[in-house]
Amino acid sequence: MGTCSFYGVNSMPSLRTKSISTKVTDEEYAQFEASAGEQTISEWARDVLLKATKPNASEQTVLAEVLALRTILLNVHFAVSQGQTLTAEDMRQLIERADQNKLSKAQERLAEATTGGMP
Repeated sequence: MGTCSFYGVNSMPSLRTKSISTKVTDEEYAQFEASAGEQTISEWARDVLLKATKPNASEQTVLAEVLALRTILLNVHFAVSQGQTLTAEDMRQLIERADQNKLSKAQERLAEATTGGMP
């Protein structure tokens, strides 16, 4: 049995052995048919379902910014509660540190959300 270089060395494509189905109205079917274009409705639906399981770039970006803001806010709040005065340089460093890992933190959180908190 040969290998398929498209899928990588010594790997074979995964067989699709499971099925998902649902009932739709005539109007819904017509909408799906129009959306599918040149694809079969099954392939189009599969693509839509797979895309729905992955966070889009907008979601990642918004969550990354919220997490960075949270990091900055918590650090500033902690410093102020300890009687510290933050300089402009301190703030620059806090912002820089929050920006460095905001995307990876967002991706981790989104992955946890899609797996129910399991790594």
